[in-house]
Amino acid sequence: MAKKQPKPKSAPKPMTKTAPAEVPARPTRARPSALIDTRVIYCGDNLDKLRGMPNGCVDLIYIDPPFNSNRNYEVFWGETKEKRAFEDRHASTQAYIDYMRPRCAELARVLKPTGSFYYHCDWHASHYVKVMLDQIFGEICFQNEIVWKRSSAHNDSRRYGANHDTVFFYTRGRKWTWNVQYQPYAKEYVDENYRYRDDDGRRFRVSDMTANKPGGDVSYTWQAPDGRLVKPYKGRYWAYSKDNLAEMDRKGLIYYRTTGMPMLKHYLDEMPGVPVQTFWDDIKPVISGSDERLGYPTQKPLALLERVVLASSNPNDIVLDAFCGCGTALVAAENLGRQWIGIDISPTACRVMAKRLRDVCKIKEDEALWRAGRGFVVRDLPKTEAELRKYPHFEFENWAITALGGIPNRAQVGDMGIDGRIFPVSSLPEKPKGRKGETDAFEQFMDVWFPVQVKQKDKAGRPDIDAFEAVMHRENRDKGFFVAFDFTQDARTEISRFFRQTGKSIIALTVKEILDEEISHRLA
Repeated sequence: MAKKQPKPKSAPKPMTKTAPAEVPARPTRARPSALIDTRVIYCGDNLDKLRGMPNGCVDLIYIDPPFNSNRNYEVFWGETKEKRAFEDRHASTQAYIDYMRPRCAELARVLKPTGSFYYHCDWHASHYVKVMLDQIFGEICFQNEIVWKRSSAHNDSRRYGANHDTVFFYTRGRKWTWNVQYQPYAKEYVDENYRYRDDDGRRFRVSDMTANKPGGDVSYTWQAPDGRLVKPYKGRYWAYSKDNLAEMDRKGLIYYRTTGMPMLKHYLDEMPGVPVQTFWDDIKPVISGSDERLGYPTQKPLALLERVVLASSNPNDIVLDAFCGCGTALVAAENLGRQWIGIDISPTACRVMAKRLRDVCKIKEDEALWRAGRGFVVRDLPKTEAELRKYPHFEFENWAITALGGIPNRAQVGDMGIDGRIFPVSSLPEKPKGRKGETDAFEQFMDVWFPVQVKQKDKAGRPDIDAFEAVMHRENRDKGFFVAFDFTQDARTEISRFFRQTGKSIIALTVKEILDEEISHRLA
């Protein structure tokens, strides 16, 4: 089975621990496919989006779907300072596989015959995922199980600490794009093997210049610099002709042993390194304090995605991530001169991705520039009441509060009846300068804010308003906002009574009013 295509004329530079992937200039790119749009983020169920894509149109697919880990995360998003519950729980492993199977089948369908597929998961369901992928792609197309060491240690009291993720690497056919990636040599290996140094300090190792079979002018006598005449060891021959050996000597590529025997120099700084193996312990996870950290709970480091993109695609190839999350795969693809497509069901995630591409990659979200091959676009963000009714409750809350210019509540559980807060512009004094995080603390201590309550129901009723009134009394707020698809007449009557008796205003906003942008005068 042929596992390699001919090397491109300009091979990619090897990855190292210290040297990040080189970012190419970003000219207007040629359209890579007449069948599919690229540099697009789609908001919606990836199964629906994938079914609308043609066969064999993508060069590389990487997915990092929610794990079947029975965990709940608290997510702090860098774009909106929002913290929300992020649940990746499935009722059972079977339910997880049933959810992923049709999506992986569609992903296999849209992958080119020369394409590659990477599935990132953890130990909870990896064995079941492997069986599923073997059935979809075929066992012969399984290439590697990659183990990524994602943390130093876990203190599990009754079992071995689980500190790695698994990445399954499949191909669509028997030939695929492959660019070998390298890691630096270990210090112990360098110290043991590159023991020699030139006068200028360059480190090198040496190798024998003889061979066990003759072939041409290989039986001559060689004169060392000290005048001694040397021949190959008994039963062996020179591996190079006399003219070639003389040329190497002239270039300073020969090291002479005390016996006068010539040895060939191999300089450390000319070696690409060790080809990357299936155990990756050289890429650190995104942790608190990392420059690239957005707060997404399963955010993967950019270096990991750069390795995947460099190894399994070429410039201008199409990279697809159907579970984008915070968009690390898209950033890697953009930085390395690839085309890309992203899909995520979360409107919040799509907004975070867009902001990250603007801030990190310095590209604009603009329809005209996108058509010219320089910008990007976000498609299918919710625009109708019908779409919003189908959203998970926390996503609906995020959408409503963010649309009002507010900050969603920092906890979904025990929120004391407050889903978010609006800080009016008039209450924002000059922000203090200092370490990261001080701005957030400053906003927490600001006393001028309005509570927001969101109900994903057809009509909020009198009991809902009564509960919100209690919140306003408790927090001593003179103004609050309540969002629902509509309100009963009893609810509106109670809002009027509350204002007459207390002077406190509850602003009732419908989803339609928010979508139609008819709320600016009511936010003042």
